[in-house]
Amino acid sequence: MTDDSPALDLRERTDDESRQRLARIEATWASPKGFLGWFMPVNHTAIGRRFIVTSFVFFLLSGVLALAMRLQLLVPLNGLLTPEQYNQFMTVHGTAMMFLFAIPAMEGLAIYVAPLMLGARDMAFPRLNAFGYYVYLIGGTAFFLSLFFGMAPNAGWFNYVPLSNKEFAPGYGVDIWTTMITFIEVSALTAAVELIVTIFKLRAPGMSLNRMPIFVWAVLVMSFMMLFAMPSVIVASAMLMMDRLVDTQFFVTEGGGSPLLWQHLFWFFGHPEVYIILVPALGIVTTIIVTFTQRPVFGYTALVLAMVGIGMVSFGLWVHHMYTTGLPLMGRSFFMAASSMIAIPSGVQIFCWIATMWGTKIRFATPMLFVFGFFAVFIAGGLTGVMVASVPFDRQVHDSYFVVAHFHYVLVGGAVFPLTAGLYYWFPKLTGRMMSERLGRWSCLLIFLGFNLAFFPMHQLGLEGMPRRVYTYVPEMGWQFLNQLATVGSFVLAAGFGLTLINAVRSVFRGEVAGDNPWNATTLEWATASPPLNSNFPQPPVVDSHTPIWDWQQDDERPVVGGLRDDRRETLVTTLLDARPAMVQVLPGPTPWPFVSAVAASVGFIGLIFSPWFYVFGILAIFVTFVLWFWPRHPYREK
Repeated sequence: MTDDSPALDLRERTDDESRQRLARIEATWASPKGFLGWFMPVNHTAIGRRFIVTSFVFFLLSGVLALAMRLQLLVPLNGLLTPEQYNQFMTVHGTAMMFLFAIPAMEGLAIYVAPLMLGARDMAFPRLNAFGYYVYLIGGTAFFLSLFFGMAPNAGWFNYVPLSNKEFAPGYGVDIWTTMITFIEVSALTAAVELIVTIFKLRAPGMSLNRMPIFVWAVLVMSFMMLFAMPSVIVASAMLMMDRLVDTQFFVTEGGGSPLLWQHLFWFFGHPEVYIILVPALGIVTTIIVTFTQRPVFGYTALVLAMVGIGMVSFGLWVHHMYTTGLPLMGRSFFMAASSMIAIPSGVQIFCWIATMWGTKIRFATPMLFVFGFFAVFIAGGLTGVMVASVPFDRQVHDSYFVVAHFHYVLVGGAVFPLTAGLYYWFPKLTGRMMSERLGRWSCLLIFLGFNLAFFPMHQLGLEGMPRRVYTYVPEMGWQFLNQLATVGSFVLAAGFGLTLINAVRSVFRGEVAGDNPWNATTLEWATASPPLNSNFPQPPVVDSHTPIWDWQQDDERPVVGGLRDDRRETLVTTLLDARPAMVQVLPGPTPWPFVSAVAASVGFIGLIFSPWFYVFGILAIFVTFVLWFWPRHPYREK
């Protein structure tokens, strides 16, 4: 199965034979072209790229809503937005940022990069991967369209009961929220299963668990967290949906239900979600630091254990959001200790990063500048996180703008800065071209200054008593100047992201040609062409260290895998612990059925908003499409 020759079976062929074989492999793994072909690709690079682009589109739309809210708060008693419009904008903005941008963007990056880092040709279940994307696209689009049809939810992205019960929220808004959240989380669960199986079973030979890149470890931890956290919000939204549609009483006090049950179920997902977003961001930061210091990471084992520790402890923090709900003192004390304890593994990671950079000649390219911005913003958010973890302090600032400031410092610092750094870092891999360094540096400066100008004043606003989720205020409160600073900062922040968008679009067409490994990185995604070939690796590599590319630069021999056929989509399956070759798996090829199945599922879920019968018809339609999806085909004819 493996050999130490750099060319393996191609070695004995003429150049023409090698090119012909490569052409056959590429044709076998190619995606269909044309309009109808858009609905058929299953390659992880195509699906990952779509996740990334779609999530950033939702990010831009959510940013426009945020700017509208900041304009509303620019001056006291402003009439730019009505209270109902403000509540809808706030709900759609928060929901989209959490459910349609942050997690899907991390998923998309993981789907694109992780198989390449593993030396795999594709994901374990390519068609399921495509199905997850179409579910996400349809669900997110329908959610935003509710805003344009005046049917958007207005009870906040957390949708607290009883405010979201029929009595206080008539109409379809909350129904759209509960249905779309349940629907979209199906996409997240499919991605989690895909990534876990791919990481465990499709690693390159020799890539034992203790040789996996840190980013892959981060993706693995994120995937397990999604697998355990997502069902909680799915159950909660389904129960609220039934309360509203068929008059169950899960959260209705008069019927024996409990409003606090909603908070327990929601925050059992909601607080781990912050770390579901953060953990892969930590992997991005580690990857960039290693590349721009040209030094192997310090404390590999400590970094992995820290990420695993964050993932485990994060499930014991959900009452952190419920200190003012009248819970017993002993319970609040336990969760206060757990909320403070999670700072320990985060500190371990920061120590390892500092040790990696210590004494090196750091290359201050744009990705590294965003990493330094991450350090400043995220550490500030972590400090205020320790503050609000304290029960007495939290009870004073709860539901104030101090919490809004803390929340954004953690999420923007912990997710958006690393994601933007990752965009600049992996842009050559996605497109084959470099982004402009000059525009990138200006973008980083504007984003850093704009963010701090927008959100740092909110700490003071919270301490002065300004409540969150209010659409206006009176002049006598003295909050106008700080709100004006925040509004100006939000537009500077938007200008920074706009500059990144201009940079990306310009670079796709006019950027400098990147080459296969422009950063001299060490992980396997840079061991193939940029952008990747259809098959990723015509001959998958064999690794024996954490830094395979750097090792190959010192040794002319580059071991690869041979024996895979070029007329069907074959990939190598390896053992769980030490990644020894175990078998060859034939992967399915392009098909429209994942898209058709996603449409059938969307009919069932979206129709459920208006009548429970749509769900019945939707289930029947999904069954039919699944039968056609999985209809057995001759394996040698599968393309």
